[in-house]
Amino acid sequence: MSLSELAVGQTVFTATYPVTRADLVAYADASGDQNPIHQDEAAAKAAGLPDVIAHGMYTMGLVSRAVREWTASAGLDATLTDFSARFAKPVVVPADGGAEVVVEGKIRKLDATSVELAMTVLSAGEKVLAPARATLVTK
Repeated sequence: MSLSELAVGQTVFTATYPVTRADLVAYADASGDQNPIHQDEAAAKAAGLPDVIAHGMYTMGLVSRAVREWTASAGLDATLTDFSARFAKPVVVPADGGAEVVVEGKIRKLDATSVELAMTVLSAGEKVLAPARATLVTK
């Protein structure tokens, strides 16, 4: 695929990722972020949260994963050069069933060598990152 095949406003991917408490434990171990709100219900509730929540950087990692998976599946030879997001709401991860993060990517800006994606990132029907943007530059 080349950038000339894309159009501003076009939805280019939707990806859904399950998030479990085991994922949060593994991320905490890998990242060193052992804040108990990400693993312990009592600590999360004592902090005023409804339940255990996913690490914000874990959520952002799922978004960058969605972008990279799209470029790979589309055969787009591009480098992710910029990524930004603001945390709007936490991803609440109940013990039973976990959660899902849904990422939708749309073309926001496009030129001959780069594309900017606007991503809608939802969990339990709520926007958890807003706005979320990624810029890719072709090689």
